[in-house]
Amino acid sequence: MSGFEIATVGDNCIDRYLPTRQSAVGGNALNVAVHLHRLGREVGYFGAVGDDADGCRVLACLAGCGVDTGRVLVRPGRTAVTDLDIDATGDRIIAFEDFGACAGYRPPAADRARLCRMRHVHLGWLDDGGALRRELAKAGVSVSQDLAVNPGADGLAIAFGSAGEDRARARQLARDFLDQGARVAVVTCGARGSIATDGTAMAEADAAPVEVVDTTGAGDTFIAAFIDAHLAGGDLGACLEAARHAAALTCRHVGGFEQALQPLP
Repeated sequence: MSGFEIATVGDNCIDRYLPTRQSAVGGNALNVAVHLHRLGREVGYFGAVGDDADGCRVLACLAGCGVDTGRVLVRPGRTAVTDLDIDATGDRIIAFEDFGACAGYRPPAADRARLCRMRHVHLGWLDDGGALRRELAKAGVSVSQDLAVNPGADGLAIAFGSAGEDRARARQLARDFLDQGARVAVVTCGARGSIATDGTAMAEADAAPVEVVDTTGAGDTFIAAFIDAHLAGGDLGACLEAARHAAALTCRHVGGFEQALQPLP
């Protein structure tokens, strides 16, 4: 596959669930790529993995999910890992994080030129100070990013954020994203739903009811479904509707998307 016009760039990792001693492939940019493909989009993933067994696992998983991996760099060292645990209140927490091969990743010049021809690019975690975001925006590319993993809304077609369960804070964050230069601001509020605004119109949606198994990757699924609906010409309300239902489905299983889990050593 080489004809994709949507790309995601940035983080991938092995999510290690400490309470259940299981692991899954994940990461914001990777999860968004997988869900966009499952929504019928041809997608390429740009990122880096280590030259270890986890790196092979990430590549095989992506390929098995139909995502183009031709631009993934295999770098010496380890693939990123995230340890997930449960705190005293029962909430999922990140107990440990090592960005591994993702740290310092920069798409080579030829890949950046390819990205500048994309219809849409979603950026995950990148420690480049916003350089790629600005380059793509200058080239006229539609770009989205989750500002929970990287700050800076200038140049974004869609800025995603999270406000816990505080609707008032969500509205303020959305205004802040627009003031910073985003064209559309989308903020989730956990169990209290989500809002989206372009500065003229605003839409709000409740969270879809679901019996939660695991919330890992639900936000990434929400992002992918919103992007897909937005590219299809949906209004803000329709985009939120698609996104909330997709996120609820992800909450019904372990991991950011359905896959074969592996036991931790």
